[in-house]
Amino acid sequence: MKKNIKFILLLVFIAIVAGSSGYLMKKNNLKDELVISDTYNISTATLFNTDIMNSSGEIVSFSKFEGQWLLINFWATWCAPCREEIPELNEFAHKNKIIQTIAIAIDDLESVNKFTKKIPIKYFSFIAENEGVQLSQSLGNERGILPFSIIVSPEKKIEKVFYGRLKLNQLNQVLNSIIY
Repeated sequence: MKKNIKFILLLVFIAIVAGSSGYLMKKNNLKDELVISDTYNISTATLFNTDIMNSSGEIVSFSKFEGQWLLINFWATWCAPCREEIPELNEFAHKNKIIQTIAIAIDDLESVNKFTKKIPIKYFSFIAENEGVQLSQSLGNERGILPFSIIVSPEKKIEKVFYGRLKLNQLNQVLNSIIY
């Protein structure tokens, strides 16, 4: 009985987040365009102090990524633009060895594992469930939009924030301006 209630609450939460994301994207005129913003003075302390579950259900300390360039992408299985960008992020992660690509799903382990059997994620993949919303907000996602991505420098500074679907050519242009 408790398991059913927990599952129903998770479904309700997902429906609320999906509806809110759609509303906010429409309200902010984002549709399928990517909005890139420079962000300063947002602390990444919460991120690097987070223990997070990988796709095998094991808990991993995010601190293991300290001192590296990171592209962190928040996504969900029910988010169409999120699903659409995964093949390009796979290609990016395969070709780019300077920046570590990391997916953080705002979803449950079972849904992510079922989804990734159809569309594999070929870079680090973590599941944050409901806590992922708060984590993305602590990193600048005040709009509550998915997909939401950030680039973090080795000094733990957020260099860029992306609201919406990442496209490979846009991502490479941004990286050329801040890393190379």
